[in-house]
Amino acid sequence: QVQLVESGGGLVQAGGSLRLSCAHSERTFTNYAMGWFRQAPGKEREFVGIRWSGGGTRYADSVKGRFTISRDNAKNTVYLQMNKLKPEDTAGYYCAVQGAWRAYWAAPGDYDYWGQGTQVTVSS
Repeated sequence: QVQLVESGGGLVQAGGSLRLSCAHSERTFTNYAMGWFRQAPGKEREFVGIRWSGGGTRYADSVKGRFTISRDNAKNTVYLQMNKLKPEDTAGYYCAVQGAWRAYWAAPGDYDYWGQGTQVTVSS
């Protein structure tokens, strides 16, 4: 059974940092792109960023320069380092895997497997 488990969420003041982790059960996922999404109450799930197996990354404009995705393939883990957090970053954060090569990456439907999410709350 495929598992993606996020951790690292919590409450932080504006301007602070958090690092989210996403541990996955399938070593083969190291060959595919892994992304992060977030969803605030009453809003649609939105793209945060993606990291491909080759190391390339893309980020949403709203987080560019503040968030960084990294991977530790030896640990089957992907990280989302979040700096300079703002209250508008408050949301549930989800990691996801493209189980095969995809031409697109910015929509939830472009991903095959999802974690259960971890909550990030940024106070002003």
